[in-house]
Amino acid sequence: MMLRMTLFRGLALLVMTLPTRLLGAGGGGAGIVIVADSRQFTGWKAWWTNLYNESHLWFAIATILIIPSLGLLLGRLTDFLMSKLGINLKSRVLAEH
Repeated sequence: MMLRMTLFRGLALLVMTLPTRLLGAGGGGAGIVIVADSRQFTGWKAWWTNLYNESHLWFAIATILIIPSLGLLLGRLTDFLMSKLGINLKSRVLAEH
């Protein structure tokens, strides 16, 4: 029983790690082209979709830089607004007793 399970797991691992070209049907078809329709956009949305269409690498780099920066900006803004409202998040003293 243990040998059968080990053999089954080994075959499952082999099937999962085979390249998709070996598992796919057909010969040499054309590759898939992934594009975003940017005709209806203007401004920064048009820039963003054109960046995606032109270079997935630069799109990924820009995304990696923009998301943490916006998170930091929104976190700082929220912290500032809460301190102005009188909510102290730097202290760990519980208000309810």
